[in-house]
Amino acid sequence: MIHVAIAGTGNIANMHIEGLLTFPDRCRIVALCDIYPEKAEAMRAKYELDCRIFTDHRVMISSGISIDLVLICTPPFMHCEVAVDSMNAGCNVVVEKPMATCLAECDEMLEAEKRNHVTLACIAQNRFRNPVYKLKKVVDSGLAGKICLAQVDSFWWRGHCYYDLWWRGTWEKEGGGPTLNHAVHHIDMLNWLEGKMPRTVMAMLTNVMHDNAEVEDLSVACLRYEDGSMARITSSVVHHGEEQGIVLQCADARISEPWDVKAECSQQDGFPVQGGNRDLIDKIQDFYRELPDLAYEGHTGEIDDVLTALETGARPLITGEDGRRTVEVITAIYMSGFSGQAVNLPVTKEEPCYTFDGIMKSAVESFV
Repeated sequence: MIHVAIAGTGNIANMHIEGLLTFPDRCRIVALCDIYPEKAEAMRAKYELDCRIFTDHRVMISSGISIDLVLICTPPFMHCEVAVDSMNAGCNVVVEKPMATCLAECDEMLEAEKRNHVTLACIAQNRFRNPVYKLKKVVDSGLAGKICLAQVDSFWWRGHCYYDLWWRGTWEKEGGGPTLNHAVHHIDMLNWLEGKMPRTVMAMLTNVMHDNAEVEDLSVACLRYEDGSMARITSSVVHHGEEQGIVLQCADARISEPWDVKAECSQQDGFPVQGGNRDLIDKIQDFYRELPDLAYEGHTGEIDDVLTALETGARPLITGEDGRRTVEVITAIYMSGFSGQAVNLPVTKEEPCYTFDGIMKSAVESFV
């Protein structure tokens, strides 16, 4: 039985609790922690949990309660501190997205994992959605050919009052706008689908709809890879309709999430044959349809994966290294947006934006 504590009882913690309660024979929630104890009390009552309430994560992990796993659902600026303290106490950790507010914090967390011989996982629950999981399988099959261009649409919409919450919309507390806190899902998916990191990033940031926020509400980034392929990432909280998706223009076919497939073939003059390459389209469609569904999706799927990793001694699908790679791409987007210059990866420790203080000093508070 894996004993679980949850630090932070805001809205996202519901998804973690519901996932954990799916596996009552494998795990038990023993503690909730929040600086507002009434929130933790309400959550305990809502789910009829038999657990203790704490207002300080350090008190919780030193209380003598047996804790094997800490799920961190706090605002991003607290992720590193809670994770490192928990791992130093011998606990395994799952941290919500984004992993941390800067690469220095990511590296501190990874060092704590290694030093304490525990497991660190990062939430990227969209990998555990059937359309994304199956898209990855199609990419890995090679049926569509190599990825030439990835189009990433992280389109969300949030009203002006969304940034009235005390920690949102500030570089100090939230660490960034939709590039960090919304597109993080799609950037993780992009890294996973590509199986490699970009070499160069060029980006622009703006704030066009939320004058009560310091951070961007819209960014557009272009990524270039070593093999010459490219990706375009749009991160937004100003898009009506909230249509998210990834389109992969591959050498032999176009595949996407939401799922669709198109494939062209050439006439003698180079123009496409009407109707496209039906044989390849049918072959890819058949491959996709035959893929089995995941047993669990979303947060529940990732929690199942983490529990299995702890039970078997394996690595979880989404490791701390994966979380760091996502933060590195986001950092490069911010660096380029702040400076107006292309940024080469990897982002080194000598770069100012490697640290949180460096991001704070470099951040542009108004993009108008």
